[in-house]
Amino acid sequence: MPAVTPPVCDFDWQAPHFQLPATDGGLHSLDSVRGENGTLVMFICNHCPFVLAILDKIVRDADELKQHGIGVAAICSNDPVAYPADNFENMQKMALERGFSFPYLHDADQKIANAYGAICTPDFFGFNSDHGLQYRGRLDATRMGASAPDLRRELFEAMKQIAETGKGPVEQIPSIGCSIKWKAA
Repeated sequence: MPAVTPPVCDFDWQAPHFQLPATDGGLHSLDSVRGENGTLVMFICNHCPFVLAILDKIVRDADELKQHGIGVAAICSNDPVAYPADNFENMQKMALERGFSFPYLHDADQKIANAYGAICTPDFFGFNSDHGLQYRGRLDATRMGASAPDLRRELFEAMKQIAETGKGPVEQIPSIGCSIKWKAA
């Protein structure tokens, strides 16, 4: 499966609103997950090896970012018929097993992935408190497989900077991952 890379950050692009069902049984919107100092919206899934390689770091960073006033949500937009590992039941299992402290949302009709222009898993969108995009980069330099424990925490540092200044770093390295698994037309 070829890797896909999203475009560079379009600074101050406004976050599209959403209201989606979550693995915790609730409905969550952009406003309900919003943090006082910003919001991180992540497009992930259950089966992508790029996501699985960094999932523990995603959970760690999400927990720590909350201490900086950053709200966090993850969205799975993959076609659950063609990719049953990404169906809602398996999303619920993953969220429970991996201890997600953030809502894991199901974008069944893929409208939110389209609205955001998400193209891969993982695809990170870091917004300031005004919902202006400030980061569309990678978590860190991890690829598939094990990574060095001392990699620079690029996503965490960028979101912390956004929490403190409202602005993201000028230099950003795009994420890389599997393409969103779109439904057949």
